This record gives sequence, structure tokens and C-alpha cells, in this order.
Amino acid sequence: MTRTTPARPLDVEALFPELAAFRGTTTRLHPRPGRPDFSASSVGGPMLWPEDEPWPVCGEAHGRERGRRPADIRRYRQVLASAWARDQAPGPTEEERQLLGELRREHRIPGAFEAGPLPMIGLAQLYRRDVPDLPAGRGDCDLLQVFWCPFNAHGSGRYDLELHLRWRRSWEVGKVLTAPPQPLVVGGDGFVPEPCVLHPEQVVTYPFAGLLPEELCARIDAWEEALEEEAEQTADESTTEPLGYQYDLSIPPGWRVGGFASWHLTDPYPMDCLTCTTPMHLLLTIDSSEWDGGSGSWRPLEDQSQPTHRCATPTEVTVGRWGELNVFACPNDPEHPHRWSIQ
Repeated sequence: MTRTTPARPLDVEALFPELAAFRGTTTRLHPRPGRPDFSASSVGGPMLWPEDEPWPVCGEAHGRERGRRPADIRRYRQVLASAWARDQAPGPTEEERQLLGELRREHRIPGAFEAGPLPMIGLAQLYRRDVPDLPAGRGDCDLLQVFWCPFNAHGSGRYDLELHLRWRRSWEVGKVLTAPPQPLVVGGDGFVPEPCVLHPEQVVTYPFAGLLPEELCARIDAWEEALEEEAEQTADESTTEPLGYQYDLSIPPGWRVGGFASWHLTDPYPMDCLTCTTPMHLLLTIDSSEWDGGSGSWRPLEDQSQPTHRCATPTEVTVGRWGELNVFACPNDPEHPHRWSIQ
């Protein structure tokens, strides 16, 4: 089933013609629960990984001996979803609540070495044939695979993520690894994605306002302030939130490839390649939700009648405090180390 982004509430280029020079595209991935196979672009699905190639691991020394079991996390989600899907007396029964409590328990793994290799979790794989805004890999690589360590325990502050990106030629993969290694426990349930099929859709996007020319950004701010003042003067129970450049007209929420990064949590800062100093491009956005209260105008037409709590978080992935992870890549050489920002 396709997913279709509603037309924007107004033509932003008609209001601000200068934006035409900054217009870009991004591909909304629209992940939804499903059963993808090795040959499909997916989130949380099986990876097209060669049987004779070592699986990505995190080798950084950090705590890993205590956490939740991935199988318990998936079972917890299944039990809770089934309980609330019942027509009669929806919600967990007393027996189900006891089971949910057991499934939420953390476990300690005796003998887990802080510096030993820790299997990463396969987060997503994207084929260029499916994703219009996915850049070319080195040579003729057509498949991007994304992994992460299931603990926020990296870097000098011991709160950072650790990602691994791998480009490959899909046609070169022979026998596929069908049972990749998995971590025994993870640092949080948001590290474990639910298998999702993708419904890629390319849409128009514009840069974050703070990165536009100063005069244009000031005009956009003034326009938003005028709408807010008007809304306050005419406020009643039927009044909707006034439009905003950030949440309605520029950068869509959810998982997407290419386009422009949002900097709504921090001020924009340079994302230059640490190898060749070239300004990096946004490669992938990993979002905790497909839309929220402020970005509901981007909710696909096909999901308008669905309850938000059931379809706005299909991947079950959580980034930081319900944020988004923007991954940047070097346009000169995709093999150069990537960088990222959490917003």
C-alpha cells in the first residue's frame, strides 16, 4: 500500500519566492509493520549479509552486562498490542499485566566483558532502486546497510550512540547469513526495531529556517508571528494551531533519506567531513515518530483514520528523548567516516 503526503496547507514559494532557489527533495520512507525479506528495503528486517563476512560489532569498552532481552521486548510489544486491540474490554488483563511486568525486567549477564565484541543491531537496509534520494555508494554499490550499538555508552561523556554504515553490491552476496549474532541484552527497548516494510515517497523540502539568508529568515519569522497574533485574537474552541514554516512547510517528520536536516533542538553547526573537510550532506534521518502534535499536517492520507498511538510509531525505535537522528555522509567519498546529530 502506498503512502501519500497531503498537499501543503499553502504554497510557500508564493509567499516567499526566494525559496525556489533552495528547493530540494527528500524521500519519506514511511515504514509500516510487515514481513520484509533479504531482498527488500526495510527497517528492522533481515539483512542481505554474506554468510562468510563478520557481522558488525561494537568494540568500544562500555557496560553491557545489564539490560533487557530483545526477545522480551518484542514479546512485550505483542502482548500489549493484542490487549488493546480487543473489541471487548480492551487493555491488559491482570494475568497480562503480570506477564508484562516480567517481560520488562532487566537481566544481568554474568561474565559479560566490558571490552569484548558486542553484536550490533541491524537497523535498516536501503536499495537505491527503491529510494530516489539515496546517493550513490562508492563505485556501483547499490545497497546501504545501517547498524547501531544497543547502548548509549560511547564517547567521552558515555552517552553517545555508535553507528556503523556499510555500502555493498547486492549482486555479489552469495549465501546469506540467516541467523546473525544478537546482543544478549540491550540498554533500552528503543534500540530494537520492529520489522517494517517501506513505502518510499519523494516530496519537496526546504532548508531549516536558520540556515536561510538572514533577511529571508527574518521575513519568515515575522510572518509566523503575525499568524500567532491573529490566532490569539480570534481564539475559540475550533481554532487550529497557526501554520509554521518548520512544522508545516519545510522539513517533513519521520524516517527519510536526503534533503535537509532540522536543527530545532540545537543551533546549526558545521557538519564537515573529518577526512577531507568537505561539507557533508544529510544521508538519513531516523525518527522516533512519523508525526506528532506539531507536525500532523504531514500525516499520510492513507493513515488519516488510524489512531495516532497505533500508527505514528511503527518502528518502535526511540532516539534520545523522543528525538531524531540525522546521519551525514561525505559527498566526495561515502566511505569517509559519517557524522550525526540528535535533534
